Amino acid sequence: MASKVQVEKVATLTGHRDCVYALEPAAEEHLFFSAAGDGMVVTWNLQEPENGELVARVSTSVYALCYLPQRHLLLIGQNQEGVQVIDLESKQILKSVPLPKVAIFDIVHAAGAGKIFVAMGNGAIAVLDGDSFELSTFIRKSDKSVRSLAYNQHTNELAVGYSDHKIRVFDANTLELKHELVSHTNSVFTVAYSPDGELLLSGGRDAHLRVWEVDNNYKERGYLIAHMYTINHITYSPNGDHFATCSMDKSIKVWDAKTFKLLKVIDKVRNASHGTSVNKLFWSAHQNQLVSCSDDRTISVWDINF
Repeated sequence: MASKVQVEKVATLTGHRDCVYALEPAAEEHLFFSAAGDGMVVTWNLQEPENGELVARVSTSVYALCYLPQRHLLLIGQNQEGVQVIDLESKQILKSVPLPKVAIFDIVHAAGAGKIFVAMGNGAIAVLDGDSFELSTFIRKSDKSVRSLAYNQHTNELAVGYSDHKIRVFDANTLELKHELVSHTNSVFTVAYSPDGELLLSGGRDAHLRVWEVDNNYKERGYLIAHMYTINHITYSPNGDHFATCSMDKSIKVWDAKTFKLLKVIDKVRNASHGTSVNKLFWSAHQNQLVSCSDDRTISVWDINF
C-alpha cells in the first residue's frame, strides 16, 4: 500500500535564522506565511518558492499565526508581548493587544462565534473580539500551558489541548466547558477537526494519535502509536481524504483519513527531509503540496501523488 504514494521534495525554503515554528495559509492557495524563533514573519509563493517576502519582524520568537482572509489581516502571536494585528496591504500594525508576559502557542479565529482565541503559556485562553480585537475575557481551566486550539464550525465548538494532558472542549459562543477528554499521558500539542467536523484528532508528547467521535459525546474511537517521539502537528488534506502528522522524531507521516492506515513516511534517509524536529505542516490546495517546517531553520515543499 505504502509504495503507491509518490513523494518528491520540490523546494527547500531558506532565510529564517532560527527554528521555524509556524505555517499559515493565505487567501490564495499558492501563498502561505511562516514565522520563526528569529521574530521574522515571511510570506511565500509556491509558484516561485525561492523568494520569501518579509511581512513583519517582531522582537521575540513567534509560535503562532492566524490569517483572516476576509480582511486580509495577519495575527502574530508575539511571545511575552501579546498579539499584533498586521494589515497586509499596508504592512502596518493595525493593533497591538497586550497580554500577560508568557508564550503564545496558538491562535484560532472562530468565525461562527465572532471570536479570536489565543492559547497561552500560563494556562489561560485569551478571548478577543473578532472585529475589534479587544480583549474580552480569559478562560482559565488549568495552570499548565494551553498548547493547541481547533475550531469546529459545524458544532461551534473549540477543542483545546493542554500541558496537563487533557483536552477540553468549549462552546465557542458561551465559553461553557462541555467535555473533558482524559486519555493522553502527556502534553497535548495538536488538535485538529476533520473537515466534515465529525472527528477530532489529537497528538502530543506521548506520541499517541487519538481519534474522538464528535457527535458521540467525544467518545474515543481508538489510538495509534503514530511516532517514536512527540507529535507536533496534525493537518488534513484539502479534500479531507488524508491527513499528515509530523514529529520530534524528524519524520512526516501521511495517513488515510478513513481507514487510518499509514500510507507514507517522509524522512531524512528516504526523502532528504528535515534533520531535526518537524514543527508544523500546511497542506495546500496548490497542486496538493504539503509544506513542512523544522528546527533545522528550513521549510520543505512536497509534491504528494496518490
